Amino acid sequence: MLSSIVTFGDAIWPVAWLGLFDSDPKMIEAGSAYLRAVGPFYGCFGFGFALYFASQGAGKLLWPLLVGFARVAVAIGGGWIALKLSGSLAVMFIVVGAALFVYGAGIATAIRLGAWFGRASATHG
Repeated sequence: MLSSIVTFGDAIWPVAWLGLFDSDPKMIEAGSAYLRAVGPFYGCFGFGFALYFASQGAGKLLWPLLVGFARVAVAIGGGWIALKLSGSLAVMFIVVGAALFVYGAGIATAIRLGAWFGRASATHG
């Protein structure tokens, strides 16, 4: 939770964070665009990561692994399409944020639909 708040703050005030590493204006510009577009979705990634490890503990890794591959496919495939069609780094950052959202929402959905206990128990609560 705290990391999501910190990341959200970095998305709002990226120069405060990026300035710790360098003062190059081009790096600040690119890093700010990245943190504004992708930063808010780090919470989704962290949530998905926590559910991945919980799934590992439950011995049910099929869906988390499939969703992980989907995240990579969205990031690589969507990123390639975004760069090919627009050539915009900002659009690429949006695709990376979408990939992080796919990861968190995908694992949560799989668990909610019964990936741990089978479909029957998912309908009972």
